[in-house]
Amino acid sequence: MLIGTFCLSFLWAQSSGHLSVGEIQKVAGKRNAAVQVKIPLSVDAGYHVNSDKPNQDYLIPLRLTWDKGSLSALEGGTVVYPKASQEKYDFEDKPLSVFTGNFDLTANFKVAPNAPAGPGVAAGKLRYQACSNKACYPPKTVDITVPYQVQ
Repeated sequence: MLIGTFCLSFLWAQSSGHLSVGEIQKVAGKRNAAVQVKIPLSVDAGYHVNSDKPNQDYLIPLRLTWDKGSLSALEGGTVVYPKASQEKYDFEDKPLSVFTGNFDLTANFKVAPNAPAGPGVAAGKLRYQACSNKACYPPKTVDITVPYQVQ
């Protein structure tokens, strides 16, 4: 696996969303190589986001999906989520499966065998639901871009 240099762009969620996306590394790899990128996320203090596998059906999971059209040079894009915490909140009788503070999502790609050499961008959408210890807020969606270089 190869992890490239840092890109210059930052992506930030709307300030009312309580989740921000940090600097995403530029990924570089040769054809047929496995590449991996970490997507740093930060949840505001006093808030949490539901995990990718919330305990209750009515809660919106954290979910990163890729725009298939942007993946012509990359294959896969499987997302690995961190281990969630089980937390108890005032508005729910049972503990919730959540992420808090700073954490990373990891996306695993393979550079396509016929990928043209040069730069590109994989585009995705991160959907999440932020909550305080009192209530949950409407879901939000944030654009995610992963710059890459096929060598």
